[in-house]
Amino acid sequence: MNNKQFILKNRPVGAPDETTWEFQENEVPELQDGEILVQHHYISLDPAMRGWMNDTKSYIPPVALDDVMRAGSIGKVIDANNNPKFEIGDCVTSWGGVQQYAIGNGDGWYKVDERLAPMPMYLGTLGMPGMTAYFGITQVGKIKEGDIVLVSGAAGAVGSIVGQIAKIKGCTVIGIAGGQEKCDYLKNELGFDDAIDYKSENIYTALKRKCPKGIDVYFDNVGGILLDAALSKLRMHARVVICGAISQYNNKHKIDGPSNYLSLLVTRSTMQGMVVMDYTKDFAIAAKEMGTWMKEGKLKSREDVYEGIENFKETYERLFSGDKNGKLVLKVIED
Repeated sequence: MNNKQFILKNRPVGAPDETTWEFQENEVPELQDGEILVQHHYISLDPAMRGWMNDTKSYIPPVALDDVMRAGSIGKVIDANNNPKFEIGDCVTSWGGVQQYAIGNGDGWYKVDERLAPMPMYLGTLGMPGMTAYFGITQVGKIKEGDIVLVSGAAGAVGSIVGQIAKIKGCTVIGIAGGQEKCDYLKNELGFDDAIDYKSENIYTALKRKCPKGIDVYFDNVGGILLDAALSKLRMHARVVICGAISQYNNKHKIDGPSNYLSLLVTRSTMQGMVVMDYTKDFAIAAKEMGTWMKEGKLKSREDVYEGIENFKETYERLFSGDKNGKLVLKVIED
């Protein structure tokens, strides 16, 4: 049995190119005592993958050259050699990587119930993006009823959940997204109070018009000029959550930092980074609450699924082109 894999061969400068990964087919080795073999059904594609390719200090070690490209995954155990924690047929999720099969001793693999939700949802709303949104807006953003919340990357996997949670908690929510279709989705389907199309509107003018009283919480997934603009609209004791900076990930020069940071001083506000791994022990609590909201129809989930592991690079590029809707997922099991 052969395993189709994408191997990191070179660290990109700017956007990944044809030399970044190598597509390989390698034989699946025999299981050692205590190991399990997982057949992946879906792979998660996330903006953070770009940072994992850089050999720089970060919250997680970089992907090593000649290793399988790191990615979240979900699939089923199809073989086990004397492993007491897993049985054949278990549905499991982990950091299995961009490959069809993964072998391990079970550490870092978690069982999920596909009867409660489809597999791709465990890579999105009930997975890392959903956990990021939940803890980022509730624990770091410290939202409370009546807050004015601004979210960048609002139509994406994290931002769309952030905005919906803020609405559930009684906040006024404005989302920033690219294109009229995405802005309409935020307002008409997700219940955002308003939206800003950064592709067609001047961000400073739009914020002045749509956030006339300023903002209490800014949840940032984009960085760059959007972060700078948001800092100019902070209310007293506002909270800025730094979740990501997708506009900066492919820079060939140094990151563009905010020039309006003194707004933090004037308004006595805070700006704090968040990494979802810090909240692992409370994932079950978040999943239970979000699952309840979904049953009640208060929280909607959208997964944008593409097929074929051979199409990994082209699908990955959708993260940065904006040519996607919701959580980007790659189906890798061959029907």
